[in-house]
This record gives sequence, structure tokens and C-alpha cells, in this order.
Amino acid sequence: MALRLASDADDLAVAHEINVTPFIDVMLVLLIIFMVAAPLATVDVKVDLPVSNAQPAAKPEAPVYLSLQADGAILVNEEAVDLASLGATIERATAGDREERVFLRADKTITYDAIMQAMNALRAAGYVHVALVGAESAEAAR
Repeated sequence: MALRLASDADDLAVAHEINVTPFIDVMLVLLIIFMVAAPLATVDVKVDLPVSNAQPAAKPEAPVYLSLQADGAILVNEEAVDLASLGATIERATAGDREERVFLRADKTITYDAIMQAMNALRAAGYVHVALVGAESAEAAR
């Protein structure tokens, strides 16, 4: 039976610094998990936007309103139009100024598809500055 003494040359020296490599590996894995999981957390969100309590923004002197009514009618200011002639009507209402903001008002019961069709028609006509108009709450009006 052999005896081992503390002074043998085979002993390893004690490391006094912190090994951060496993910590960095764990942090990178957590970062990847959160990057993948964060978008998935907002996929199935129900949206019900009846009123807005934000302070209303200043309106221009002669705003151009695009209104989508519950019966499917499309109005530019007070003029009834169809979806095919929406771009030409908006161009007349803005005097050809494609940088002017168009205010989009839609009834609560209008489908998202109808709103997107109207916005696509605006984009096809060159109007990309669209503001969505919401009803003011009773508290915001005070």
C-alpha cells in the first residue's frame, strides 16, 4: 500500500479566478429563449377599442375625413364614393397634396378587412399619412 503525501507534484493548483464561461453560455441560451418567446406572447390578443382617453391632437383647418359607415358606405368628407374611385376623390379633396394627413373614421361594427381595403386604396393612391380617429371618452372631454 502506497502512501500519498501532500507535496506530490501531481496535485493541481487551486484556481483563484472566477470562470465566467458557463455563465456566458447560460445567458446566451436565455437570451435566445426570450427572443423566441417574446413575439409568441402577443399573438393571441383580443382587441376591443371602443373609445380613446388620449388628449385629442390639433386638427388642421380643413381636414380630409374618410368615413366607413356601418352599412358599408364610404364617404370622403360628405361625398359618397365607392372603393374604386376612392383614390381620385381623395386626390381632389387634398388638391393633390400626398403629404396631407387623411383622417380615417370607421364604425365599430366595420370589419378589419374593410378598413384594410380602404387603407390599401389610400396607399395605392400615394397617401401614406393616415390617422385613425376614435371616439373621445366622457372623462377626456372634461
